[in-house]
Amino acid sequence: MPIRPALFCVRCVAVCAVLALAMPAAMAWTNKPVRVLIPAPAGGTIDVLARVLSEHLTADLGQPVVVDNKPGAGGAIAINTLLAAPPDGQTILVSTTNVLTEIPHVMKVSFDPMKDVKPVAAVARSTLLLVGSTNLPAKDLPNLIGYVKAHPGQLSFASYSAGTVAHYAGLIMNQKAGMDLQHVPFAGSPPALTQVMGGQITVMYDGMVTSLPMIKGGKLQAYALAAKQRSPLLPQVPTFAEMGYPDIDFNNWAGVFISAQVPAELIQKIQAAVYKAASTPRVQERIVALGFETVPAQTASQLGQALHIEFERNAGIVKAYHIQP
Repeated sequence: MPIRPALFCVRCVAVCAVLALAMPAAMAWTNKPVRVLIPAPAGGTIDVLARVLSEHLTADLGQPVVVDNKPGAGGAIAINTLLAAPPDGQTILVSTTNVLTEIPHVMKVSFDPMKDVKPVAAVARSTLLLVGSTNLPAKDLPNLIGYVKAHPGQLSFASYSAGTVAHYAGLIMNQKAGMDLQHVPFAGSPPALTQVMGGQITVMYDGMVTSLPMIKGGKLQAYALAAKQRSPLLPQVPTFAEMGYPDIDFNNWAGVFISAQVPAELIQKIQAAVYKAASTPRVQERIVALGFETVPAQTASQLGQALHIEFERNAGIVKAYHIQP
């Protein structure tokens, strides 16, 4: 099941048991510097989130927690670096789940994303949504579908990369709604959003984290959210489920991952420290400010199960729609 957002007070209740032991656990986790790998360049959203989290871990641990950006190869460079490090908890990965549940289906990787890496803690979630230029005459989803059908073979949709849920959603929606939007993949959201705002591409299925500032700035209009429930960040935007398309339900959660070789008792200590840092008001505020939603605390086992479900669902979509690398 996708991880659902929670209000701050609810999340506090969910992690209270963890927080009760968080400080002793944090102190017992390590007495050495910690390396935080990021599968993205400096300055990006996940990088900012990781640095805020690392600041609080540094204070709690009394040890330097150093961010090390390892972008490239769809996250494989960072993950291979993680797996090459000793499984002693001194090297962790902060990432969104797509590097494990989406990209390996369309890009050959040298690791098993479901066996070699384990989730430790989820701290934020980003949901997919459909956006378009404010100059588009269609102002809601039904009218957008009608507009596309009135211009057969002429319009397109962008994704932030081929083989991701931004690609999947467009293909599924084309089939379900009888549209023929042509797929135009990009290397990331910013260049794609520029084309959408300029009117060169009709719409884009994008993560809320990158689209939200443009929506708030009046540069994009949002048509629907790829979730079962509306988002508190955009409460006025309906979900695809509300509009009769429940299959369009996609999100990525961001959190901490480690090598599967790390001992279980150490995983628990890392999790306690991460959840303690993530529950602080400043981190909570930054999560929301970045366009993420907060998520309730879950055990490593629950997160692993959610990751497997997401992976298998995406595998089925790739097969059903013949998505190629």
